[in-house]
Amino acid sequence: MTIIDADRTAIDSLVAPTPFPGSFAVSYLRVSTKEQAEKGGQAEGFSIPAQREANQRKADQLGATIIEEFVDAGESARKADRPELMRMIQYVAKHKTNYCIVHKVDRLARNRADDVTIHLALKDAGVTLVSATENIDETPSGMLLHGIMSSIAEFYSRNLATEVVKGLSQKAAQGGTVTKAPIGYRNVGVRDEFGREVRTVEIDEERAPLVRWAFQVFASGDWTTSQLHQELVARGLTTAASPRRPSRPIGKSSVHRMLTNPYYKGSVRYQGVTYVGAHEAIVPNEVWDQVQTVLGTHRSAADATQVHEHYLKGTVFCGQCGSRLLVCNAKSSQGTIYPYFVCASRHGGRGDCTRQAMLIEQVERLIERFYAKVQLDPETTQAVSAMIHARFDEMMAEGAAELADLASRRTQLEGEQQKLLQAHYAGAIPLDLLKKEQDRITTSLETIEHRITAHHGHYADARANLDDSLKLLSNAADLYEHADDPNRRLCNQALFKAIYIDEDNDVRVGYRNPYDGLSLSGLHADALSWAAEAKKMGQAGTATKGGPLVASSHLTRLG
Repeated sequence: MTIIDADRTAIDSLVAPTPFPGSFAVSYLRVSTKEQAEKGGQAEGFSIPAQREANQRKADQLGATIIEEFVDAGESARKADRPELMRMIQYVAKHKTNYCIVHKVDRLARNRADDVTIHLALKDAGVTLVSATENIDETPSGMLLHGIMSSIAEFYSRNLATEVVKGLSQKAAQGGTVTKAPIGYRNVGVRDEFGREVRTVEIDEERAPLVRWAFQVFASGDWTTSQLHQELVARGLTTAASPRRPSRPIGKSSVHRMLTNPYYKGSVRYQGVTYVGAHEAIVPNEVWDQVQTVLGTHRSAADATQVHEHYLKGTVFCGQCGSRLLVCNAKSSQGTIYPYFVCASRHGGRGDCTRQAMLIEQVERLIERFYAKVQLDPETTQAVSAMIHARFDEMMAEGAAELADLASRRTQLEGEQQKLLQAHYAGAIPLDLLKKEQDRITTSLETIEHRITAHHGHYADARANLDDSLKLLSNAADLYEHADDPNRRLCNQALFKAIYIDEDNDVRVGYRNPYDGLSLSGLHADALSWAAEAKKMGQAGTATKGGPLVASSHLTRLG
């Protein structure tokens, strides 16, 4: 056992679930991409074996036997319908299992909604979720930390998606094709003067003539999209084959997408913005514009349906059946307009909901009064903040020894790199052995850098998230009372997943993370008790040096 393992065992024993002798566990492993799953030419890459080893150490610490392993290789955590995850949930429902061990919470889910759903499914099966590298438990403060970590994972996933969109936007602005080339074109790879492969697009000489013909005949106004589809199928227009799908006749919906795609006139459209493309056009501008005019005459008048907007729309729901509340304007015989919220289920004649319509002004006042219950008083805010920050301080201190060991190991590996190069230059080590050893060292250094960076960033982000959340809760009612409509919408969207208006005009809400944890009365009571005892121990500690340690011990007992 290494120094890191010994330190982690000692740390985790303070917060780990109570071991059950002879207990059973399942291990869940995941990497996001096929490239990760096959990195280094190995069947499982590098990440899966590392996760497996960490999960086994955690199982040994718990005295549990891993009876089944579930591996999702190349599956994103942004979706919950991963095959092995689904199989694991079904497995624990049928087999006696005490623990589900994951390497990190973000291996299980990268959005809070999926995290809650998966966690509840495990809990219903009597399974305790355990992280091999994070200290989470079932106490109010432990669940809050779990929620914060899940929110950070969701932020990372969404931020990564934002960065991808930024890169694709830049490519589109330069005329590049950011998606698979549409029918009539094909994606190809060519080599530049330096031998590097460059992905580009060229005209598909087999299909482009049929696409060009389709635009020309539809521009005449004598064809419908259905008639055009039938004729294109008869003329043999098919999709291009791919490794996963064989070539097939073009679909009816594909014809409409083709006719409305400005790519065919030489433009690239991405995120609602159109750019001049670097590819060759198939259809002249005037033909494409005429096709859009013809399509416009075919559109249904349903597009003119009146839409009523309100800052609560999309946030408020019927407390009786759970359906959305819709904005509806009623006019009196004197011509006065009264805006109401009506249940979408009852309004549409679906189900048996009997919820009466509510004046929008009345609903606005109910929610304003509810915000007074949401707002935390200064004493509770300070106590919760102090308790959770103290918990973070403990976790950071616990990781100090591991960080020092990682830094030492990094220095050692960098020294090995230099010695290997010197030995190679001296003719003592052949090139193939040098490459093998350099790959090993580079992989180890990347892992160490990732762990050091994650250690600092993980807790810094969590602290900032906690402070921002508590700041909003401590001023929630005051902010909402003086906010304009757009900012009221933002407040509601930040705090609540849904606001339910019951038949007796009571307001119920589904909180977003981390407010679902911060709003718990149990957490407030624990925090106030902890603050009182910490203050008492601090006063007693003026004569001795034991006060802070006693307060820290009490925090550990709280979770």
